[in-house]
Amino acid sequence: MYDETLPERLSELLRLAREAGAILLSDRARGVGGVQTKSDGSPVTGADLKADAYVRAGLQRIAGNIPIISEESPVPAFSVRSSWKEFWLVDALDGTKEYIAGRDEYTVNVALIRDGVPRLGVVYAPALRLLYYAQESAGSWKISGDAVNAPVRIFSSPPSAGKALGIVESRSHPSSELDAFLRPLNVGERIKIGSSLKFCLVAEGSADVYPRFGPTMEWDVAAGDCIFRYSGRAASRKSPLQYNKSQLRNDSFVIGLD
Repeated sequence: MYDETLPERLSELLRLAREAGAILLSDRARGVGGVQTKSDGSPVTGADLKADAYVRAGLQRIAGNIPIISEESPVPAFSVRSSWKEFWLVDALDGTKEYIAGRDEYTVNVALIRDGVPRLGVVYAPALRLLYYAQESAGSWKISGDAVNAPVRIFSSPPSAGKALGIVESRSHPSSELDAFLRPLNVGERIKIGSSLKFCLVAEGSADVYPRFGPTMEWDVAAGDCIFRYSGRAASRKSPLQYNKSQLRNDSFVIGLD
């Protein structure tokens, strides 16, 4: 059953994301430690695990009746979650490679999925002091620095015909498929950046298109996808991404052309 109080409790979610971000900043200030390699070849740090546990505990306090799927926790079998009407998707440290490398392009991602669609999403980049959030029927918003009482509505629109496109792409996952996709397009700028910030740059109009050729997981994209979807001026933006699939892995996708 959807918790109708969640929109009013958005401030609690924003605070939770900021607090998880503070954990990441504190751990990195002491030096990234406990780096391991997961079975899929991706890195995981002690900060990943600590922030993940913190966010999950916070969501239990905010809405304990809603199940949670997070990157650093066991994923329930599809036979269990296929009946879920709603659930949280959490990636408490998106952009672990950037985090380890000392770059600032990492984020805390939290999204509420209902009926297969992200309805509420928060993306917080603690090192950049940028907080993005979106809510169905309420649009997408950005807070810079500590201006918690001064959110700015952000908008995006499909690129006009003939426009030189601003492309945002992964810093850590280049691909020959991406180069082939871009070759026939009128590309004006290619912005390389890590984490779910790619979705946010499209949502705020700093870039036009985010093409991704290579696998992602649902928790990697849900919060950023939410920010993008509700950044349209007159209606939601179109997104090809789906949630609570039998396998949580996504194939290639393109965000922003439509």
